Amino acid sequence: MQRTRLSTLIDDLGDQLSLWLVNPWRRVSLVLISLLLGYFFAVSLASIAGQSAVQDTVASAFVVVAAELASWLVYSRRWRDPELLRKVPKPLWIDCVNSAKIGATYAFCVEAFKLGS
Repeated sequence: MQRTRLSTLIDDLGDQLSLWLVNPWRRVSLVLISLLLGYFFAVSLASIAGQSAVQDTVASAFVVVAAELASWLVYSRRWRDPELLRKVPKPLWIDCVNSAKIGATYAFCVEAFKLGS
């Protein structure tokens, strides 16, 4: 790939962002924001899909597949170094995906309790 001004700018922005995210408080705040966004999107999906009650099975199938893919990605063995048998730290986006999945699962449980009462 050629080294243009745009590619240089994007590389520099990515480097600055990764240095900004080294701070553990910023990392925790992004994970918490992902948890709340997962909760928000799950509540929105439950209210939108449940309004017409036509595509409930399709929406629930997509939710289950997305949750299983997120679990497979987060809990796979690729985050272990096979030669040294030590854990390699997970990237931030993996933690954010897992946090959003946890928030969505919690929201669906809360919605189920609301429907059951």
